[in-house]
Amino acid sequence: MAEATTAPKAKTSKPAMGGFEMPKFEMPKFDIPNVEMPAAFREFAERGVAQAKDTYEKMKAAAEEATDVLETTYSTASKGASDYGLKVIEAARTNTNAVFDFATELLAAKTLSEVVELSSAHARKQFEAMALQSKELGALAQKLATETAEPMKAGMTKAFNKAS
Repeated sequence: MAEATTAPKAKTSKPAMGGFEMPKFEMPKFDIPNVEMPAAFREFAERGVAQAKDTYEKMKAAAEEATDVLETTYSTASKGASDYGLKVIEAARTNTNAVFDFATELLAAKTLSEVVELSSAHARKQFEAMALQSKELGALAQKLATETAEPMKAGMTKAFNKAS
């Protein structure tokens, strides 16, 4: 067999990247007065700045809109919670007055049968009143939840759609 001899390969001073050498670019020197930046570089920088300004404006508008939505939602929730609290106080006042009226009627009762009749009537009235009060409070709570959540959901969706 004949041996083939090959000449040793010359080594390059720079490592090859993926089998290719990186091209050499000279950077322009900007420290010299009266030297202008290349037009391509200036144009690239201007586009970048314009895009950054545009993105900033969109994000600013979205943040302002989101803030407005949160303020409105908070105001709605605050008013709704206040209305709910007033309704609870009204129900408590009504129930307390009914108990005092019942106690007054009991004190005026002369027989045991009158006491039983008054107790039955009071229990029936209180059951009906509490059922009505529960229904009203439930409807008020549902209204509060809807009025608070829906504008917030719609506003946030709108704000984030504008930002993207």
